[in-house]
Amino acid sequence: MTPFIDSHAHLDGDDYQGQIDEVLVRAAAVGVTQIVCIGASAGYESNPKTVDLVQERPTLFATVGIHPHDAKLATPEVVEKIRGLAQRPKVVAIGEIGLDYYYDHSPREEQHQAFRAFLGVARDLKLPVVIHTRDAEDDTLQILKDEGAQGLGGVIHCFTGTEKLAQGALDLGFYVSFSGVLTFKSADPLRSIARDLPRDRVLVETDCPYLTPVPLRGKKNEPAYVLYTAQKLAELWQVDLDQVKRQTAENTRRLFRLSC
Repeated sequence: MTPFIDSHAHLDGDDYQGQIDEVLVRAAAVGVTQIVCIGASAGYESNPKTVDLVQERPTLFATVGIHPHDAKLATPEVVEKIRGLAQRPKVVAIGEIGLDYYYDHSPREEQHQAFRAFLGVARDLKLPVVIHTRDAEDDTLQILKDEGAQGLGGVIHCFTGTEKLAQGALDLGFYVSFSGVLTFKSADPLRSIARDLPRDRVLVETDCPYLTPVPLRGKKNEPAYVLYTAQKLAELWQVDLDQVKRQTAENTRRLFRLSC
């Protein structure tokens, strides 16, 4: 079975309490052998939980940051705490960070300040970044350019944006990651973008426990279900599934500098 990677999963919350080992067994059964676990799930506290989680399990890696929803919590003290966590073993990126104008859970100015602060941390530590952007494409790309993100490397995670955003990401040397949204009935425009992207710049993810793919809508998402996104990508690219697994795994390892 060809191994591949879930490049973005939130495993630190109550959704998987006491179930992590079972979740990992189910993932391995479909070929998911490595998972990048996102620390920025809920405020600051999810970060140390995620970092501790990955230390115990050789197939897991972590990112740390503050989600734009929680940007108002990104005080200088919190940013420095996250800087410290980012230097722990198996922390491979800063994120997810960025802008979200759809919900505006934090004021936009505070989102901008937090975004720039964490890009600064990434620059200092020479780590790539995991970017969340929703209804904020122009500002996201501008801040990434302003802060020299093209020298960092990164990924637009759970991509649901426009061709302009996709091209902007590529121009920065970034990757584009697709979640279960790629399988949704309403996602024809997204599938059109995925079909034409350079294959060496594409990742797959679950963003679990959210965005469960078709045909499992209504169930809690988990890393094993990234298989369905990979299958859809294989259909769009008109290649066999193993080719998608190999390509996206290679891309993910390159971005995050993962050990095999």
